[in-house]
Parts: sequence; C-alpha cells; structure tokens
Amino acid sequence: MTDNSIYTNPLITRYASKEMQHAFSDEKRFKLWRKLWIALAESEMELGLNVTSEQVDELKAFADDIDYELAAKFEREVRHDVMAHVKAYGAYAKKAMPIIHLGATSCFVNCNAEAIMLDEALDIVLKKLVNVMDKLKKFALQYKDVPTLGFTHLQPAQLTTVGKRATLWLQDLEMDYENLMHAKACIKLRGVKGTTGTQASFMELFNGDEDKVKELEKRVVAKLGYDKVYGVTGQTYPRKLDYNIISVLSQIAQSAYKFSNDIRILQNMKEIEEPFEKNQIGSSAMAYKRNPMRSERIGSLARYVLSLPTNSAITASTQWFERTLDDSANRRIVNAQAFLSVDAILNIYMNVAENLVVYEKVIAKHIRAELPFMATENIMMECVKKGGNRQELHERIRVLSMEAGKNVKVEGLENNLIELIKKDEMFTPVWDKLDEILDAKKFIGRAPSQTVEFIQNEIDPILEKHADLLGEKGDVRV
Repeated sequence: MTDNSIYTNPLITRYASKEMQHAFSDEKRFKLWRKLWIALAESEMELGLNVTSEQVDELKAFADDIDYELAAKFEREVRHDVMAHVKAYGAYAKKAMPIIHLGATSCFVNCNAEAIMLDEALDIVLKKLVNVMDKLKKFALQYKDVPTLGFTHLQPAQLTTVGKRATLWLQDLEMDYENLMHAKACIKLRGVKGTTGTQASFMELFNGDEDKVKELEKRVVAKLGYDKVYGVTGQTYPRKLDYNIISVLSQIAQSAYKFSNDIRILQNMKEIEEPFEKNQIGSSAMAYKRNPMRSERIGSLARYVLSLPTNSAITASTQWFERTLDDSANRRIVNAQAFLSVDAILNIYMNVAENLVVYEKVIAKHIRAELPFMATENIMMECVKKGGNRQELHERIRVLSMEAGKNVKVEGLENNLIELIKKDEMFTPVWDKLDEILDAKKFIGRAPSQTVEFIQNEIDPILEKHADLLGEKGDVRV
C-alpha cells in the first residue's frame, strides 16, 4: 500500500517503464554482486587456490536467495553495504562463507556490476531509440510529397515537405544512435584489480605469480560475458565512463526536445497535432483546449537530462588520487535518473511519432497565404520570356507586393497579390499560367527524393540491423 505521507519519485510512479526501473533495482544490483562473487571464487579454484568445488556449488545454489532484511540488519551494524551482503550471503552459503570476496575490494562488485548495469540499460535505450526512428521513417515516407512552409528564424521561408522535415528529426536520432553504439563499444569492466588497482592482494594469494593474476582477471571477466577491462584503474572504474554515457543520454534528450518544440509550434499553427485521446482533458477551465501535453512532457524531462552531464563532469574531475567516496551518493541518483528520464522520453516520443495527426488542408491554406510572395520571381521571369522588361516588372511586382502585404498585416485580410496581378495588364502574358506557376510542388526542390534517399542510405541499414528490436509501442502511463 502506498504511503502518501512521504515523497515518491515521479520517474518511478509516473514516467519510466518497469523494464528500466528493474535495470537499476536492488535485485539487479545484488544478483550481479553474487554473480561476480561466484565468478571470482570459481576462477580462483580453477587456478589452484584453496577454494573447493563444494563451496562454489553452494554459492551457485544460493545465488538468488537474497535475504534483504538480513542484509539491511547487517548494514545497520557494520555501515558497509558490500560487507553486509557478504555476511547475508554467507548466512545461507555457510561452507562458502570463508572464501566469499577473497582478495577483493568493494569496488570489485560495485564497479563491475555498475558497468554491466549501464551497458544493459543502454540496450533498453537502443531498443526504444530505433523504434522511434522506425516510426518517424514511416511518417516521413507517408508525407514526403506534401508541401509545407519551411521556416527560418520562425519566419516563412522556401517550401519543404512534411516528410522532409521529419528527416531532420530522424537525422538527429541517427547521430544519437552512432554515439550510443560507440559508447557501448567502449564499455569495459574494472576487472579484478584489488584495493588501489595494483592487484597486490591477488599477487599475495598467488605467491607473486603475475601470470595467474592476469589469468584470474581474464577468466572472471569472461564468466560475466565480457572480454575488455581497463588496463589500469585506481579503486574504481574511471568516472569519465559515467560522463560519456550520460552525455549520450543528453544528446538523445536534445533531439527529443527539438522534436517536441517543433510539434508544439505546429500544433499552435493547427498543422500537426500530437495524439489526443477521447476522454483526455486539455484544460480544467477551458474545455475546448487540446494542449500538447505529451510534447511538453518530453521537453520537461529533457531539460532535466540536459543538466546532468555537468554533474557527472564534476564527479569525474574531483576524484582524488585512487578514489574518494563523495561520488557514491551522487552517482546512485544521477546515473539511474538519467536513464529513467530518457526511458520516459523515448516512450512518449514513440507514442507521439506513431500517432501524429496531419491537417493537410490547413497546411495548404498557410502555403496559399505565403506562396504568392515566393512566386514573384517565377511570375516575373515568365513575363520576361514573353517580351516584358525585367526592371519594370520588378518595380511593378514590388509595389503590388507591398499593397498585398498591407492587406494582410494592416487590414487583417487574405493575401490578395494574385488578384492584384490578375488585374494588372503588365502581367497579361501569365494570367493563364498562374495556377501552374503557383503549384506548390514546383517549390519543394528535391525534398521528396532527398527523403527517400536519406532513409534508404542511412536509416534503413540501422533498422535492418536491429530488426529484432522493432515493434515496440510507446506507453504514456499518466
């Protein structure tokens, strides 16, 4: 039963998926600790230390029997989480108790487990990222031929297409994907390094045999499914790893933030809307409102994630010599919440991208209001082809444009430039061609083919590589 008298983290209660919540759960962490202890004991046995197969088998038998209450009791006594769990494990695996954590320091389990947790959490992010890309790809192809006003400085500019604009969102995510894959490829475990990274305790255990110490590390890491370790460490893995990974999450948040802002502006213009459910309420006071709450939530969560790399940079830069413990409480918060936030962002992004509503007639109306101005060069050149004077035509169309602009801005009326041109005999040669000249599709350049080429050349190979991850649905929990 929920205790409503205490603070609860909204990332858990409102936003992030159960999948990502589990990725940073105590169960996940402590089961990894036990997996590491088993790998260490088994490898030490294989290399001739006084560890028996009976002890290793006992560790394996009780690997999932974590007595959390007992561990909490021990931690209150010893004020040390790792030793509390060593004692709780040993309370069940009694024969193995003497060899649990043999030669290791706390960061053997902490750092190796955390690196694995970060790696596997990136897998969850990867899955959701490529699903967003897949949904945007389908949207881009569906609307690749639909002209729309392009905007620079948030002012109407040359036309683009609805689908081509979506490729800009896609390209941001493609860059994020590349950075994510690089981050995953660079993940290494801390390995079996001892208290200050010198492996001195293991040298003692193996009577100075360096080859066996190196082989121990290799075997332990392999049992965890990895083959790369940091060549040197202090007591922890380099905290720059956290910074690098959170920077990738920040970049994903940046891309989502940009998308959400574009959708919010387009929704204001009534051109494109995010999904709005049958019983959804936009405003408690204004019943007619359809607020873009999904896009706003993306922006809200993204703003938080954007702030986190600075925090991690400070942590990485203030580690004294081989280590200091002022990183611990900070990292328990920052690393998990960065992933929980991006998980929530991508869940919403999937939902919005899959269910965008496009109002083509409103888009066409906005084009009609601006296209006459954009078409003046084409109209003028067509008249020159028929024998008109370029300079005279330029001056005349400038005057008419100013009059039409006044009609729009001062009088609040529609753009009547084309009507003015149809009444001016200087433009008689193009009167019967104005509809052809004003065909919006003549003003979109290579937007449709650019969309297809970009998706075929850059997006499809990514989606094909991760085809087994596709098919996810975005979940908006509240």
